Amino acid sequence: MLIAQVSDIHASHHNDNLLRFDRALEWLEQIKPDVLVLSGDLIDDQWYDGYQQISDRLSQKKWPSLILPGNSDDRHMMRSAWKEYAWADDAPDESLHFVHESGDLRLIGLDSTVEGTASGCVVRHLEWLEKQLLRKPAYPSLLFLHHHVFESGIPTLDSTLCEGATELADLLNRLPGKPAAIASGHVHRPVAGVFAGIPAYICGSICPANPLWFGTENVPLVNDPPALMIHRYVDNAMTSYHVSV
Repeated sequence: MLIAQVSDIHASHHNDNLLRFDRALEWLEQIKPDVLVLSGDLIDDQWYDGYQQISDRLSQKKWPSLILPGNSDDRHMMRSAWKEYAWADDAPDESLHFVHESGDLRLIGLDSTVEGTASGCVVRHLEWLEKQLLRKPAYPSLLFLHHHVFESGIPTLDSTLCEGATELADLLNRLPGKPAAIASGHVHRPVAGVFAGIPAYICGSICPANPLWFGTENVPLVNDPPALMIHRYVDNAMTSYHVSV
């Protein structure tokens, strides 16, 4: 099974990020993933037409798409743009969680956004997540969220690290079945790490990347192309790939 992940398009009428998104979709046509996950920050500046343009592009693809909001998104606008989309109907408040079972793998999307801030938080969603993981504890899963749960090393981005990460780790450590991997976005730079003993990844961005800056006086310049991830699940083993297009 091939799961594609695209994050942080940040489409706006002030930029060409939809063209960068087109490059990613063209590349994905070559491998034809089983499903595409968009892990948040689809638009900027409340650009509703951006949601519609993304939706139109996705509707032309043969693979299904799963969509999470990020801190630059608007949940109400997303629901309007994707009227037929089946976010989890048992999610608390206005949260846009998803659960998708495909083949031998369950994909879980956890809405980590907090209205009015760039930071994320999962504390109030842990009960919902626990229910999903306990529903079929032996069923392998891949957990997606927008905000990263382990430090990237980039001070400005780690200031908006997902709140509740400690509580999330405690939950995952005591459950009988852990996710095979955790995948997020938000940092605009590909990073790999470990969280609660689980492989954890930060997907690179469709929008121009952030520099790999560790708080030093000089900020190293970068010119990364659009990036995405491919998660390959075969024979009960997960392998994840960072791809630039």
